[in-house]
Amino acid sequence: MAGRFTDELRRLADPIWEAQHQHPFVRAIGEGTLDLEKLGFWVRQDYVFLVEYCRLLGMAAARAPDLETMERFAELLSATLKTEMNLHRSYAREFGITAEELEAERPAPVTRAYCDFLLRTAAMGSFGELCSALLPCMWGFSEIGRRLAEGGIPKEPRCAAWIRMYSDPEFEALAKWCRSLVDRLADGQPEEELNRMREAFLTSSRYELMFWEMAYRLERRTEV
Repeated sequence: MAGRFTDELRRLADPIWEAQHQHPFVRAIGEGTLDLEKLGFWVRQDYVFLVEYCRLLGMAAARAPDLETMERFAELLSATLKTEMNLHRSYAREFGITAEELEAERPAPVTRAYCDFLLRTAAMGSFGELCSALLPCMWGFSEIGRRLAEGGIPKEPRCAAWIRMYSDPEFEALAKWCRSLVDRLADGQPEEELNRMREAFLTSSRYELMFWEMAYRLERRTEV
């Protein structure tokens, strides 16, 4: 293949990703002016998402074609369960949200739809589709965090902490690893498979944009 497949993916998704950068939720984080009720709602819904994301990482480890990739996804799953979710609980306390409240949170419609898409892709798609579907979360947050950090850290402490989390070099390194994996999985594949990988990446990118809008509008949670 000429050039990196993930560069092509980023070009295809550029209108969606730029819409994320320009979304009022994201811009208000950078300015330190975001309504804390909206950020707190995002925190609760992101916790729900993280639980399902762990399932996705577990499925990625189970379906990995080689031991090195299996080990990396297993390590990522362990780190997410043990470290990232603890950090998320700690961050939630800054909004007065308890661990019990996080556990009781129900998914909003967009959260549920995004998680269902990811898990369906992991169960029924190719391994290349699975990795292409999970890439926008890692790569997109890294890009948003770095771009916001370049504009300066705001004084509002919770917005500042958010930017520091996602502009962290370790998070950027994780996104680069996942990009390299998707590039490797795309190499030599027929156009039919590449199209499925493109669609998985674009669909996840659309859900990422919808997640910001969901939190900004304080979208109602679904009822059982």
